[in-house]
Amino acid sequence: IVISVAAGISLEQLQTWAGKDRALYCAIPNTAIEVKQSMTFITGLNATEDQNRLVLNIFGALGKAELVEERLLGPATTLCSCGIAFAFRYIRAAMEGGVELGLYPQKAQEGVLQTLRGAIALLESNGSHPEQEVDRVTTAGGITIKGLNEMEHAGFTSAVIRGLKASNNG
Repeated sequence: IVISVAAGISLEQLQTWAGKDRALYCAIPNTAIEVKQSMTFITGLNATEDQNRLVLNIFGALGKAELVEERLLGPATTLCSCGIAFAFRYIRAAMEGGVELGLYPQKAQEGVLQTLRGAIALLESNGSHPEQEVDRVTTAGGITIKGLNEMEHAGFTSAVIRGLKASNNG
């Protein structure tokens, strides 16, 4: 078994280097692999089901792992490997906003991190779409809708999508 964790290497390139007689994989973890919380997408060639299970078990011990078609590896890499940097940028922006509102930096960071943990737990527990959870906290004329609208006027959703597309087009 040969496994490449280098972004941008195709199975065809890997086969040229490693030969046609081996099970080949391209696996793209993210930096959360350091704390066993990576989302790793994997694509393979010339592999048996047992080999697939072995590779999934290896990366599954370091977070979550999923086999995808090779054509989806680039978008999956963008979403999860580049996406972790985008998540950090949101965290930084929210922390800076908290500080501007008067919180000390450490309290702002604690608040943002716990809020994200809670948001993730709600989505996982309820199996809901994020917009359903937004609707639960948004009231007519309330402070949440005012903040959401301001973020959208500044291009929040568009900026996230454009960032993903730019990274995917490399």
